[in-house]
Amino acid sequence: MQNHSSGPSSVQGNSTLNPEQERFSSSGFILTAIGSAVGLGNMWKFPYITGKYGGAAFFLLFILCLLVVGLPVLLAELTIGRGGRGNASTSFTRLSKSGPWGKLGFLSIICAFLILSFYSVVAGWTIHYAVISFSNVLFQDTDYTHRFTSFAAGGMPVLWQVVVMFLTGVVVARGVSGGIEKFNKVLIPGMLILLVILMVRALTLPGAMAGVQFFLKPDFSKLTTDSVLVALGHAFFSMSLGMGTMITYGSYVERRQSLGQAASAVGFGDLLYALVAGLIIFPTSFAFGIEPSQGAGLVFMALPAAFSAMPLGNLFGGLFFTLLTVAAMTSTVGLLEVPVAYVMDKWGWSRKKATLWTTVLCCLVGIPSALSIGGVLGDYTIAGKSIFDFMDFVASNILLPLGGLIVTLFTGYVWKKAGDEANLSHPVFRVWIFVVRYIAPVLVVLIFLYSSGLIHVE
Repeated sequence: MQNHSSGPSSVQGNSTLNPEQERFSSSGFILTAIGSAVGLGNMWKFPYITGKYGGAAFFLLFILCLLVVGLPVLLAELTIGRGGRGNASTSFTRLSKSGPWGKLGFLSIICAFLILSFYSVVAGWTIHYAVISFSNVLFQDTDYTHRFTSFAAGGMPVLWQVVVMFLTGVVVARGVSGGIEKFNKVLIPGMLILLVILMVRALTLPGAMAGVQFFLKPDFSKLTTDSVLVALGHAFFSMSLGMGTMITYGSYVERRQSLGQAASAVGFGDLLYALVAGLIIFPTSFAFGIEPSQGAGLVFMALPAAFSAMPLGNLFGGLFFTLLTVAAMTSTVGLLEVPVAYVMDKWGWSRKKATLWTTVLCCLVGIPSALSIGGVLGDYTIAGKSIFDFMDFVASNILLPLGGLIVTLFTGYVWKKAGDEANLSHPVFRVWIFVVRYIAPVLVVLIFLYSSGLIHVE
């Protein structure tokens, strides 16, 4: 595509900042970015909110929000990363030549670290359930609620969290091309295969079509202001925006890679995953009379009952929880890379040393979250929330939107060569920069006000 400006490219001026920095291949980068975007929330949250807020009508609204907010902000983050050739803090400093912007960018690094500390706990649950499902232990006691609460109340969640962080650390320590890219090149196609197998199984269950209808039949009467804000928030969060991951990954992207095409591919991959997840969850839920509005309870308490009632249930249950594990691990790798990249840049540590100490610290910070879901810290609250829920609230509802707002303001008003780096055609650039300057910031502020509870919609 033709550059919108005849001015010198900012990348050409910054590409020598770190000539030894590792790089993604084109296909590896796209698969890695998709892996970071899709996660556990897509498997239970997206189907649930889609059904609650209007089915296919909400799905169409979500696609619109993805186009208006998700993709423009994603492109902005990738552009900042490749232009600055640094971590989520250093890139801002290099491009603005101003320390304060680097400090603002540091918020997203804190955000990624906090999210990883509790997200790895849930990822550990999925590995545990995959193991006990394949071994048929999961289905020996039909009181699945008691099984989960007993598991969460013990010390096993800490052990599984350590396993997740260890595996994540091993991948990140092996580097960008030798670890993160290779990891995603194997797991993302594997995840696609699991999705197709589970979707076919779900769609062939007796009564499955009622779930498909519930998921995809438009009900425009359910669309409200609340629906719009929920769709906006999910479009933003589902793309891993505001947490520094896409800025960090963008710093490893080759100059010849089209960022516009990459952003579109990531958005399509995220959307496809959410759609297929819905075609697994809803048909299975309706086939066995399960209420699909239970969030984490749906996955760990209700769906095991469905798997136990179907032929080869331990196999399909194991595949389902393996799918969740893969989705979680591709995200944890991206989250860990954010603080590791910062530590390497800040103190000049080797990748292995930075990964080791960051992983250990994140494990320690995550232990209270692991023990707060019915465990020994279950009665301890902060601002009326469990430790797990408080960490989630601070990171997801406050730091994420703030990170997104910083990206839009920086790209739209501070960094004058953002268009050169994005390398968009003139008409596309004008639309993108208009959205980043005037539309995305307002919508991100609305997301922040709504998700943090500062405004309420009836």
